[in-house]
Amino acid sequence: TDAQIATLLGIDGSPEGWFMPETYQFHRGSSDLELLKRMYGEMQHTLEQEWPNRAEGLPLANPYQALILASIVEKETGVASERPQIAGVFVRRLQKDMLLQTDPSVIYGAADYHGDLTRKHLQTDTPYNTYINKGLPPTPIALPGEAALQAAAHPSGADYLYFVSRMDNTGKSEFSRTLDEHNANVRRYILKRP
Repeated sequence: TDAQIATLLGIDGSPEGWFMPETYQFHRGSSDLELLKRMYGEMQHTLEQEWPNRAEGLPLANPYQALILASIVEKETGVASERPQIAGVFVRRLQKDMLLQTDPSVIYGAADYHGDLTRKHLQTDTPYNTYINKGLPPTPIALPGEAALQAAAHPSGADYLYFVSRMDNTGKSEFSRTLDEHNANVRRYILKRP
């Protein structure tokens, strides 16, 4: 169980997010616990490198909050070049005391999610519903890679506050500075209306 893994590795709380997703070589006969220890050690090492060198003024109190933010960035895009911009959007929202409104976090906390995010999901109060609760969710929502951790520690300085997936083959997002621009992008890319 998660609790057993946390106890065996000395993780305080949930083990979610604490394992560096990489390709690992291991020997036949290695235990699952040995591999988890390596993955956990790699994540700790990466955080220990990124946290002291983070950008100034981040609204993150500790490395664990950077891990949580990186997990959101990891789930929001598969486009490597967009990670710093997406991290920047969430950092600015935290600084402005805005809701993060990140769908992957809502999905992570939804007990009945089966592929379609509904209005009911967005209105259900869970600790992971960032449409209702301000700030970061209580734990990471995924295993962030090194690039997402770097983006969380060094977000883009652009002044975007919103983004929406273009819903095309590129996987790219459209960024905007104002709610009006964002709503126009939602109509264009999600609702497919001018």
